[in-house]
Amino acid sequence: MDPVSIAAVGWGVSALGWAASPIISKLLTKGFDYLGYDTAKKLAQLKPKILVLERVMQVVETSPDRPRLEKLFKELKSAFYEAEEILDAVEYHCLERQIQDGKLQSSMDKFWSSVAKFFSLKNEESGMSKKKLIDSLKKIEDNINEAHQILDKLNLSSISDGNRRHVMDANRPTTAVSPHKVLGRDNERDKIIKMLHKNEGGVQPSTSNSLCFSVIGIHGVGGSGKSTLAQLVYAHEEKDKKDNKEGHFDLVMWVHVSQNFSVGDIFKELYEAASEPKVPCPQFNNMNSLGKELERKLDGKRFLLILDDVWCNKDVSDQNLPELLSPLKVGKRGSKILVTTRSKYALPDLGPGVRCTAIPVPEFDDTAFFELFMHYALEEGQDQSLFCIIGEEIAKKLKGSPLAARTVGGNLRRQPDVDHWRRVRDQDLFKVWGGPLWWSYYQLGEQARRCFAYCSIFPRRHRLYRDDLVRLWVAEGFIRSTDEGADIEDVGQEIFNELLSISFLQPGGTNNSYLAGIYYGKEYYLVHDLLHDLAEAVAGSDCFRIDNNASQKGGGWTRDVPRDVRHLFVQSYDATLITEKILELRKLHTLIIYSVGGDTPVEEIVIKNILKSLPKLRVLAIASSLEDSAFIWKPDTFSVPESVGQLKHLRYLAFRTDRGCRVILPSSLNQLYQMQLLDFGQCHDLVFCCDDLIHLRHLFSGLGLQFSNISRIVSLQTFPPFKVSREQGHEAKQLRYLNRLCGQLTIKGLENVKSREEALEFDLAAKKRLTDLTLSFIGSSEVAAEVLEGLCPPVGLEKLRIEGYKGLGYPKWMVGRQNSGPEKLQKLELSIWGQPGPAPELEAFIHLRELTLSSCCWNALPCNMDHLSLLEKLWISNCINVRSLPTLPQSLEVITLLFCNDGFMKSCQTAGHPNWQKIQHIPWKDIR
Repeated sequence: MDPVSIAAVGWGVSALGWAASPIISKLLTKGFDYLGYDTAKKLAQLKPKILVLERVMQVVETSPDRPRLEKLFKELKSAFYEAEEILDAVEYHCLERQIQDGKLQSSMDKFWSSVAKFFSLKNEESGMSKKKLIDSLKKIEDNINEAHQILDKLNLSSISDGNRRHVMDANRPTTAVSPHKVLGRDNERDKIIKMLHKNEGGVQPSTSNSLCFSVIGIHGVGGSGKSTLAQLVYAHEEKDKKDNKEGHFDLVMWVHVSQNFSVGDIFKELYEAASEPKVPCPQFNNMNSLGKELERKLDGKRFLLILDDVWCNKDVSDQNLPELLSPLKVGKRGSKILVTTRSKYALPDLGPGVRCTAIPVPEFDDTAFFELFMHYALEEGQDQSLFCIIGEEIAKKLKGSPLAARTVGGNLRRQPDVDHWRRVRDQDLFKVWGGPLWWSYYQLGEQARRCFAYCSIFPRRHRLYRDDLVRLWVAEGFIRSTDEGADIEDVGQEIFNELLSISFLQPGGTNNSYLAGIYYGKEYYLVHDLLHDLAEAVAGSDCFRIDNNASQKGGGWTRDVPRDVRHLFVQSYDATLITEKILELRKLHTLIIYSVGGDTPVEEIVIKNILKSLPKLRVLAIASSLEDSAFIWKPDTFSVPESVGQLKHLRYLAFRTDRGCRVILPSSLNQLYQMQLLDFGQCHDLVFCCDDLIHLRHLFSGLGLQFSNISRIVSLQTFPPFKVSREQGHEAKQLRYLNRLCGQLTIKGLENVKSREEALEFDLAAKKRLTDLTLSFIGSSEVAAEVLEGLCPPVGLEKLRIEGYKGLGYPKWMVGRQNSGPEKLQKLELSIWGQPGPAPELEAFIHLRELTLSSCCWNALPCNMDHLSLLEKLWISNCINVRSLPTLPQSLEVITLLFCNDGFMKSCQTAGHPNWQKIQHIPWKDIR
């Protein structure tokens, strides 16, 4: 489905998302209950009408009443938002009252029962308007009734039962994501590879009269598999380069261009792609300096550059493709550029003198396409005989589009029912609701549809990280758990996996982030351009973004921001833009400012005006990227204004600063009782008491910061390093009840814990969602052994680091085989251990795959290491007393010995020596 087709159905799709029964019913139920109405009776009258709205939107597109319905649904959505905001304010004031009274109740049922009582207070006491709530709910009711009267006049006969969205069995788990597969492209891949290596007159350096490179362009409609074909070529050439195969390219680079690109951003990506080893691009004072440095990296090298998704100049504004290629002129002759583009007419835009060959992306063979479709539609090993004939007919309707095969196939995979497949077969997927992508969207539940639409605020091909995206969805209120015991983030993860299973989100790769010289690889995800078009259409005016290519003309911005926008993404901080445009958007729920230039001050007055003018914000993030240090904000000192306490709806606050920044937080921040996430980037100096933020779930900041009195914040899942001290608010008992902590946890200052009983107050064994734990001692302690014994980690822990331990014994949970401790531990790191004699036996960790021993005083390694039958990697560094190796497991693949005793390391390299013999079965040995 092309962007025009998507736009044509956009308003109807957006309206349908708001007419869906569950979200309206929940809101009305809550509101009617608070006001003492007979909820059952009211909903009995309204619910059938709400259901009709959902069904009727399928044919509204061709209705003569379309203009009137479009206005109606905008009013319905506005009334819904208004009522939602009022009820959210009620929740805040109830919570404030309970906290101040010291009577916070753990049961949410009891909590909501107090709300009705709260409404009985006078308006002056509650700060709320009961009349305003009544008016908002009545507006929703009136709009539904008016819509029902209009829709009664429409002809519904064309809507068959088979056209309804299928409702999944709530008790049946969603089928796992099918792995990405490429079929029927080998011949095309080999043809392109042959063209890339065609001799063009030697590999001498280019002259001023000719270019060193030529261009091959793969063109075809969106979703036809251009990028996939280019990825096959890229992977082949990368392997040849790694294997040093004859004729390989010196550099193999991949850069995504997109419809609106920044030359500076592309140059940075090229710099990183041309760097070996891969490193982030440093900051340059100007584009010229960056371009010169890029030329230095490319000078005299024969390269292959893949430019993915290049657009025609006529389709975009201010695009300068020749400038994009300017640093490439210094390469060796024989270099190649492989371009993917929707139109072959983009190739001449690369500039005069560029030799171009255009190749249309070939259509799929029917047999290969059917095989691809069935791969996504059925689980491996499942009997296809019942589905083959129906599947062939469905596949023919998808017109050979791999993207349609993934989305439609992914949906069918979730419901392997022959009758359901027949219903899908009987629909014309390219006429009903605008095509297979829209059909796939319509199969999603109401919460998943809102979450997907929200993705449209991010730029095309923006890197999305699963946990970050889920936290935003939760903060926006898109996700509601029906199970009181279920964690709302878990529900968000299920929605994310659902979108992934039908390729609405697609794996993009692993980023290359470095912090303090350490590599942090993290998987990211992308939204295909056609699906991004769909997300924009279904979001309507709710979501908007201002990219870097926006420019001021005649005092106004090239793209007018809708006045009723709720979620806004701004690529770069601009004080004028905020002051003149954004502060007028009084309905805004989300303001994300992605990057702040290194030399750009964020004026305090601008922040104050944001807090004063945008009272409905739920998400406020400045310099929002944590994945690329180039986007971290770098002030010396930043003071959060006291007025932040006025944002009663705020759930997500991020001022992501550089590690050298000092952040000053006001006491009013502790009044934001509904806060879920606080993120201060890498700041090094911050002291904050957050004991009233009882809904806080995630707290991010740099190392060495102090957060006191956190024992009441039982919802905490993510927490920076906790340092134990004897000061009030920093004791071990502060972590006792924080059993929702998950992922990584670091506990420092364990030398300050004075007994096993005190160590037991951490109750680490109860924190079953932890996967990565660091326990750190500094200095000696007479009771260190007792303390470490009491710090027994949870059974499911995957990675454990213990630093600075100098106790005289080893805990039973480490050296014994009893049913306690981290039985499934995968990675263990022991550093700066000060015991004489041999290392601990590690009896408990039979599932260990990686073992790191560094700067320890032992004179011998564990003698039972051959029993670690799953161990793959062994790293030993700065253990100067070790003289010999024990028998090592046959499973070892890598051994690294660094800065140990010279004689010991020499013996490991001396043929025939016992130490040498013990490592001969290991494929990779690194001894330095």
